[in-house]
Amino acid sequence: MGALSGCSEEEPTGVVGTGAPVIVPGSPGGAGRTATPGETLGATTEPVAADVLFAESMIPHHRQALEMAGLAPGRVADPKVRAVAERIALTQEPEIRQMTTWLSGLGRTAGHDHTTGMDGMATPEQLNALRASNGARFDRLFLALMIRHHEGALKMAERELAAGRDQQMRMMAREVYSGQSIEIARMKDLL
Repeated sequence: MGALSGCSEEEPTGVVGTGAPVIVPGSPGGAGRTATPGETLGATTEPVAADVLFAESMIPHHRQALEMAGLAPGRVADPKVRAVAERIALTQEPEIRQMTTWLSGLGRTAGHDHTTGMDGMATPEQLNALRASNGARFDRLFLALMIRHHEGALKMAERELAAGRDQQMRMMAREVYSGQSIEIARMKDLL
């Protein structure tokens, strides 16, 4: 990679010299920083605990979103809400596969369930209420629960970007943050 990497979404790689300052981007909404001379950037290749926790937590989080989205076809009133549910399925199923494969590469399984107290998760009572609703009531409840659910995913992504080191999981966190931020705005407009 060349010396100038400010236009790339990837973090700069290599040892920082004493020439021009190198700016390291921060997490979404966070400030960047200036790297110090002699600092090695982007060289960590071994995953850290934050990376594993992100994947192990995001998989059941995504699964619940898929469960909620899967209820939409027979219950939704507004075609725009149906489109939101379809986008959730289209993006989160491949992300689950990617994180599951990544964890398998570490010798870990995706079967861990960290749902107790997890950011944004719907309670069993809320899921039952969603299952029992139809039409406009379903739309309102689905949007309210999914907005809260996505906001929880943003918190999880922020933690990964602050503490994680694995480039694949950090990229996944950036994608989750970006995509779900857009979906939150769309759902708030529909609500």
